Amino acid sequence: MLTEKRHEIICDMLSQHDIVTLQQLTDTIGSSESTIRRDLSALEEKGQLIRVHGGAKQVADLQDTQLEIKTTRFVREKDEIAKHAAALINDGACIYLDAGSSTLAMIPYLTQQNLTVITNSVIHVTALVERGIKTIMIGGFVKQNTMANVGCSAEEMLKTFNFNLAFIGVNGVDADKGLTTPDPEEAAIKRLAINQSVKSYYLADESKFDQVTFATITPLSEGSIITNHHSYNNQYNKYIKVG
Repeated sequence: MLTEKRHEIICDMLSQHDIVTLQQLTDTIGSSESTIRRDLSALEEKGQLIRVHGGAKQVADLQDTQLEIKTTRFVREKDEIAKHAAALINDGACIYLDAGSSTLAMIPYLTQQNLTVITNSVIHVTALVERGIKTIMIGGFVKQNTMANVGCSAEEMLKTFNFNLAFIGVNGVDADKGLTTPDPEEAAIKRLAINQSVKSYYLADESKFDQVTFATITPLSEGSIITNHHSYNNQYNKYIKVG
């Protein structure tokens, strides 16, 4: 079989399944393992897949998805994660609530007394104020897709605060690459909030696992992941599984 045809089949299989094994590929294509390994290496060099032990996985979309689209995905799972995350907060706490659909889902569950929330999300501010929660918004350049404030002004303001807890949204969770997000400026804000917090939690539904996007936020050794992912394994470090 021609190389181009093998590559086409591999890419087609990955479009249907997030991960394919070497055995699945050899059975389907009918070529040797060494040939398939060379194909995977060539496709990885082109950025069309990521090689993993025993196979390959899809490359996550490197671009941000609009917030209104994100809020329609994995709604039940995000609600479970958000409810568990909110329960970790004590009365009188000062917390950082990152931009994103998972952290947005936490707001209805914020019933603590004397709570202070710092956020970089335009959307979050409205929801927080409507609930009568003391809210401080980080200034900066507003991204249209995620409605998050980013940039130098946001970072400088964020440096003036210290948090009991930070709740951070992520786009990718990978054993090697750590926690990732598509935009380096958003990654910088998330990283700074983590540094300014006593403890950090990362909210990640099952779709975020074994995914890598453009900018690294932090290694998995920092903070704890709150997830509904039921096939969680030991390659990831600290986590809290809900549901």
